[in-house]
Amino acid sequence: MSETGASYAAAGVDIEAGDRAVDLMKEWVRKARRPEVLGGIGGFAGLFDASALKRYERPLLASATDGVGTKVDLARQMGVYDSIGHDLVAMVMDDIVVCGAEPLFMTDYICVGKVHPERVAAIVKGIAEGCVLAGCALVGGETAEHPGLLGPDDFDVAGAGTGVVEADRLLGADRIRTGDAVIAMASSGLHSNGYSLVRHVVFDRAGWTLDREVPEFGRTLGEELLEPTKIYSLDCLALARTTEVHAFSHITGGGLAANLARVVPDGLHAVVDRSTWAPAPVFGLVGSAGQVERLELEKTLNMGVGMIAIVPGESVDVALTTLADRGVDAWVAGTVTERGEHTTGAALVGDYAS
Repeated sequence: MSETGASYAAAGVDIEAGDRAVDLMKEWVRKARRPEVLGGIGGFAGLFDASALKRYERPLLASATDGVGTKVDLARQMGVYDSIGHDLVAMVMDDIVVCGAEPLFMTDYICVGKVHPERVAAIVKGIAEGCVLAGCALVGGETAEHPGLLGPDDFDVAGAGTGVVEADRLLGADRIRTGDAVIAMASSGLHSNGYSLVRHVVFDRAGWTLDREVPEFGRTLGEELLEPTKIYSLDCLALARTTEVHAFSHITGGGLAANLARVVPDGLHAVVDRSTWAPAPVFGLVGSAGQVERLELEKTLNMGVGMIAIVPGESVDVALTTLADRGVDAWVAGTVTERGEHTTGAALVGDYAS
């Protein structure tokens, strides 16, 4: 009896499917370009013309990398693959803009158990659309097929981005002063953090399914949980151009207080009043269905605030007008004070509005 020789295809890797995925994604990558990008996809490296940085006196490059966590499993279960790309761009580029940097370009990494070309192209489509919303280019990426490590329908995504900021316009803790206002920008939902807790609550404890209609949401549970993360990059840059901004804080894993504390300097204390907003129903549902204490929710989820801007008191009106003109729901949520003996970098006070 004769035996055929081993092959890459027999081991589970389909090179032809990978090539088709690249062909399908080219259209979307072309839409996520900037004038500084050279060439197209298919090369070994993405090229970005750094001579564009000559207009800066002292350009500082900002970089970040991230993924979207276990939210990818919900996308897999629902067969919805493009929105997860928005999440990826938001997680990377909204970290970069915190220091005042303009997003320049991004690369992605997509790992799959089996290449389904249309699925991979849909993921890249979402990433490209997210890059357009963030004002950056998608200059390259990698799709890796890992049979045996991942199931045929399993996948994960990660990305890395680069931005630039003029050194004397770098935002951060050293600019913050007593009396500064804390402006909150509304989140679009859960964003891309805390899904291990959310999935445990709604599936394991509540026994719900993704197709369950939830009156409080006005849509299914799955549709609510897959709501894309809001991308604030261009809104933050517009705000910084329009008025004085001292710092931004991207509210991700760890919650509002912990992330806000990262940009508050020693000696100062940011106080956020919960009564200035009412969290969306999804946050209350997770809390009640899982009997999750408020402090635990606030340490895990964004509770309705996706980005914070800290501005001087005299900049508040212009800041709120600028954000409103851009369709961003924002409000004054607190203030910066001197740090007392028993206070930390940031704290939430009061009760949420109903």
